[in-house]
Amino acid sequence: MTKPITLYTFGTPNGFKVSVFLEVLGLAYETVSVDITKNESKSDWFVKLNPNGRIPTITDPNFEGGELTISQTGAILQYLADKYDTDHKYSYPAGTAEYYKTLEYLIFQVAENGPIQGQLNHFKLYAKDKIEYGINRYETDTKRIYGVYEDILSRNSANGSKYLVGDRYTVADFALLGWANSLSRVDIDIHQWPLLGKWFDTLRKIPAVEKGFQVPPRN
Repeated sequence: MTKPITLYTFGTPNGFKVSVFLEVLGLAYETVSVDITKNESKSDWFVKLNPNGRIPTITDPNFEGGELTISQTGAILQYLADKYDTDHKYSYPAGTAEYYKTLEYLIFQVAENGPIQGQLNHFKLYAKDKIEYGINRYETDTKRIYGVYEDILSRNSANGSKYLVGDRYTVADFALLGWANSLSRVDIDIHQWPLLGKWFDTLRKIPAVEKGFQVPPRN
């Protein structure tokens, strides 16, 4: 029997990536809310867990070498898939072409989609001064990136696939979902990309996915 994983998180696109995947995998976990609006992620106790002071972070007492603490959403998702999805319901065996394709799109999400859309969120929603250059630049690039995802789905649909990789949802899908879910906040409708819109609607109807988007509970 495994012990509960501890998830340190807040209600952000990055936080939802991990809570959704934990729910989909059906893993036991406990949640610690880290209120980033109060700068709690920079508190001494949290920085001891994650030197970068960002959510999410997990600690897993079931790691073979002793409790493992790991941050960065791409690393967390890949770790959870490697350790707990041993029947490959949401992953592919290491060394296969699909495994590396999943890794490619996971890195694409954490290296491009998240940072670019995050900058759009900043300039459009939070910046005190509304700088049109910043808004236009990051909105244009955010839309370009979602166009890339639409192209990926289009290529896969020729082979009868509705997923980013192969014949199943993977961490590539769940990583993107966290940010795709927040597009409406910056007045972008994901349904302007037909395949992405259908992909998004189908994923959001999965009960475990919906449950993951409620973590941590809203006060």
